[in-house]
Amino acid sequence: MSVQIRGLSRSFGDRTVLNGVDLDAEPSRVLALLGPNGAGKTTLIRIVATLLRPHGGTVRVAGHEVVTDPVAVRGELSLTGQFTALDDEQTGRENVVMTGRLMHLGRRAARGRATELLERFSLGAAADRRVRTFSGGMRRRLDLAMSLVGSPSVLVLDEPTTGLDPVSRDELWDVVGELAADGTTVLLSTQYLPEADRLADRIAVLHEGRIVADGTADELKSRVGGTRLRMTFDGPGLDRAQELLRDLGPLRDIGRRELDLASDGSAAHLHRLLAELDAAGTLPERVSAHRPGLDDVFRTLTTANDRS
Repeated sequence: MSVQIRGLSRSFGDRTVLNGVDLDAEPSRVLALLGPNGAGKTTLIRIVATLLRPHGGTVRVAGHEVVTDPVAVRGELSLTGQFTALDDEQTGRENVVMTGRLMHLGRRAARGRATELLERFSLGAAADRRVRTFSGGMRRRLDLAMSLVGSPSVLVLDEPTTGLDPVSRDELWDVVGELAADGTTVLLSTQYLPEADRLADRIAVLHEGRIVADGTADELKSRVGGTRLRMTFDGPGLDRAQELLRDLGPLRDIGRRELDLASDGSAAHLHRLLAELDAAGTLPERVSAHRPGLDDVFRTLTTANDRS
């Protein structure tokens, strides 16, 4: 495994942030780490990147343990954080060359690597402009280019597309997909569900310091049912429907007087459901069916964990 995490724990004072996390990132694959604010994603990322010591468990990156051999880990791993780390007064080329020199490349090697990466990230034409003139998408691509100067085997991305417009986001997604195809292992922390759906070979859901689900997008979607039923009720009917349907499976109140319920997609199930609601005098005003997405997975798994 490129990244292997076993029994990872970390606390801040009396608050436990990570509580026995087990996780694997396979070579040349994208592993997406999903979770709400405060779930422990950034803490986990910082431990993997040797920026924070764990209180328990082990983390190995390319076979090296993060506590006992952090220097070797840093030689295999690169981290792109939530905010770009660029010198606005330097040009794009100067930023990449500076990174190469800090990584002990010679002048010629650093300039050659800078030219290669700037072209790869479609920044060649802007390479000699000051970074303060770059758009948000260009700045993000430059930040990622700088992360790859040392040809890391593991790339850690912490919410890399936060604040990007849709076009810039798509461009960055293409680059990340290419990196994985070329052999880089990517550990992607994100709250943007379409990003995980688009890029990830596997997805792990972190909630309250624990991994509550781990699998492919299709595997996780299957856990919340093959079909979702969305029902709209009037005000009093909503409360009665919640009481009636609560025991039939994971139920979500998604606002706008709507409830969302897992179904097998059959007409028989819908008929039985409507018959029970009719008998209780609380038929929905509207019913629609849709295939589950990662938003359904995320909400269902984290809500179920809260109730347990």
